[in-house]
Amino acid sequence: MTRSLRFGLRIPSYAWPGISYDDSSDLLHYCRQVEEHRYEDIWVIDHLLVSKGVYGVSWMDSLVMLAAAAGVTERVGLGTAALVLPLRHPVILAKEIASLHLLSGGRFRFGVAVGWDPDEFDAVGVSLRERGKRTDEALELIRLLLSEEAVSFDGQFWQVDNLTIHPRIPDLPQIWVAGGTLTHAPDTPDKPYIAPGVLRRIAAADGWMARSSGSDPGDVKADWQAVQDHLISIGRDPDHLIFGATQFLHVVEDASRQEALAAQMPHFLAVMGEHRTSEDLQASYLTGTIDDMQETVTGLRDAGLEYLILTPLTNDPHQLDLIARHLVEPFS
Repeated sequence: MTRSLRFGLRIPSYAWPGISYDDSSDLLHYCRQVEEHRYEDIWVIDHLLVSKGVYGVSWMDSLVMLAAAAGVTERVGLGTAALVLPLRHPVILAKEIASLHLLSGGRFRFGVAVGWDPDEFDAVGVSLRERGKRTDEALELIRLLLSEEAVSFDGQFWQVDNLTIHPRIPDLPQIWVAGGTLTHAPDTPDKPYIAPGVLRRIAAADGWMARSSGSDPGDVKADWQAVQDHLISIGRDPDHLIFGATQFLHVVEDASRQEALAAQMPHFLAVMGEHRTSEDLQASYLTGTIDDMQETVTGLRDAGLEYLILTPLTNDPHQLDLIARHLVEPFS
């Protein structure tokens, strides 16, 4: 029996130059439409600046965006995919998480990443070299603050004494960790393998977000095998970790591959930046015809993927219909 996939939608919360109040209102209407299409979760990307090595645009603040989305939806989950954790102070973030989780009725999903853009780290006075250690320590402290009262903690970067965060929440949000091998995009410090620290971080989470794979999911398959091997080595059942992945896309109907790419590339270049080549974008994201996209998703599903987070390149509501019809429904 063919296994079904679960789907989330990472909304196009792009902070375009010249964005207007009307645009922000349209984005909230878009969130309502995502819920109507029966996606499990709304996700948002998180970047402080325009990360020019990979992207050509920045995004709305992730937690503020989710708070706004919570106010116009009732059922759909609300997650960060993924929040750059070492840029935040964990005590402030713990209070924000508790507030958002409570106000949304327990719908928050906490997806984190270590980050990679040196300009973002410089902007907040944090060393890029410390990103892994800061992420691990922040996760440990946030878990304690959300689950316990009168917390005392003596870490390398943060210390608290007898601290209780309010509001108290009845349960912890799911924690997802992003990470994997080297992305195809230039100018990132990531390694061409999953580092041991990343594997340990993933193993302590509820879910893992693999990188966008482009047309060849081979790297994601290899990463998932490395994650499974590590989980088994520490005595954790891999079935207890949600295997997820993210993909940017723009669906084009009734087109040859050449025609589809011609329609897709302007949208990719607007979001990813004019410095990215067509070959680079095809190697990194979901492109081509609907058949091409379905073939890629089939490969990911067959590799063990359980949950796919799709990211439209525009806020055109027609894309929600096309994605639902050609990807969500056939694989659900």
